[in-house]
Amino acid sequence: MSETAGGWTEMEAADGHRLKAWRVAAGGDGGRRGGLVVVQEIFGVNEHIREVCERFAAEGYETYAPALFDRLETGVELGYGEADMQAGIALMKRADLTAAVLDVQACVAALRARGAVGVVGFCWGGRVTWLAACRAVGVAAAVCYYGGGIHEHADLAPQCPVTMHFGRADAAIPMDKVELIRRAQPEAAVHIYEAGHGFNCDRRASWDETAARAAMARTLAFFGDHVAGAGGES
Repeated sequence: MSETAGGWTEMEAADGHRLKAWRVAAGGDGGRRGGLVVVQEIFGVNEHIREVCERFAAEGYETYAPALFDRLETGVELGYGEADMQAGIALMKRADLTAAVLDVQACVAALRARGAVGVVGFCWGGRVTWLAACRAVGVAAAVCYYGGGIHEHADLAPQCPVTMHFGRADAAIPMDKVELIRRAQPEAAVHIYEAGHGFNCDRRASWDETAARAAMARTLAFFGDHVAGAGGES
């Protein structure tokens, strides 16, 4: 998938922090269906995340992907080798989750003026997405892909419908943690795939096409119900 439709824009969070966000206008043949905030992995708003934005935009969703590491370093864009993995982990450990939710909130607010808004996040972004579902204002629906650490916040109350995707072979998120989430959040739709961590990313060795396709189909149906189906078209 080539990058043709997107570009950087500047946002301002409620605490005055200014950050960049990758924005892709809604495409497709059916007109604008709503807005989505795509929340990065630990690798920044890299080419993969920008392509994810394009995929959702092609389905009719205007998308923003906030550069959450701008509070630490600007222009973070990492690959998936060992050195970049360690650099991303170091940034994640330094990042403030409350501040990350503020940055997501800035994008939600910008999109909400034009219709309903969903949030979808991957890896660390899955955890941030869960927190946004519980703490941000104006989120119509949230989808968390293999969000490590969600179990640490499983007692929070989401303010919108939530779907989660996990891989059964994900060593970073063992099934006992997933079951803890299921017990604490019986209203959340939790889907398990025969895959490992990062199964949605075709740049990683753990990519699993079957799992990625199934999860995306469920995600699009979910957003179709709760974002496009909630007055998102304008």
